Amino acid sequence: MYRIGVDLVEISRIKKSVESKRFVKRVFSEKEIALFSAKAKPFQSMAGNWAAKEAFSKALGTGVSGFSLNEVSVLRDELGAPYLELSGNALALAEGFDFSVSITHTDTLAEAVVIAYRKGE
Repeated sequence: MYRIGVDLVEISRIKKSVESKRFVKRVFSEKEIALFSAKAKPFQSMAGNWAAKEAFSKALGTGVSGFSLNEVSVLRDELGAPYLELSGNALALAEGFDFSVSITHTDTLAEAVVIAYRKGE
């Protein structure tokens, strides 16, 4: 069984939102914040991660309900490919699933696609 989630966000919307430290702590994990601090253009990555979190919730079929956004860390592997690291309620809701993530952006928009698939399929 496969499920797909997609989200598109304006980078300027995220740039404005991250002016609030409360927003940043509510949405992003410590590992993500460290990732952003190493970027020359952090707002594009922040928007991409936001879109991936929304796409994750859509792929689960729950919407952003039953878990906190900061329980879904969107990190990068050694080649720069995004992947999800889940904790807390997000991990419990995703039990039995693996995820594939793709993120892209322009100067103004960030988009993410998350495919959820049953482990072993």
